[in-house]
Amino acid sequence: MIFPPIQVAQASPESLITSVLDDLNLAAAQSDEARYFDHLDDSAVFLGTDATERWTKAQFKAYAHPFFAQKRAWSFRSVRRVITVSRDGNTAWFDEDLATPNLGPCRGSGVLVKRGGVWRIVQYNLALTIPNALVDEVKARLGEAQPDGR
Repeated sequence: MIFPPIQVAQASPESLITSVLDDLNLAAAQSDEARYFDHLDDSAVFLGTDATERWTKAQFKAYAHPFFAQKRAWSFRSVRRVITVSRDGNTAWFDEDLATPNLGPCRGSGVLVKRGGVWRIVQYNLALTIPNALVDEVKARLGEAQPDGR
């Protein structure tokens, strides 16, 4: 008797992307620099919380290396995440609310592309979330600060 081939369910793009983002956060918490940066495409850009923080992958790696080397990278935990995948299935956007012990509530957002069947982050934007009720106070404290941090 011949049996039909077993159909193995393919993981959805959303579940694969969730795994990438969760592992990115876990790699940082475990100070695993190689694993963390492996999730970033070579063309990746990281936008940090400060107006001066726009880094290529190489620049961000140079900035972050001392933290990883001293085993004190950061710890982010996603508490809400939305993932949208393009119609062709090769690009995805995400936004997530993050619980962080050092920065307080933050938001991560970004873009991933599928290259060679692997999802890689091409842009990551980390932002502090400021309640609307505090915007005037924060704006006053910033004064005339320019977008480049001057």
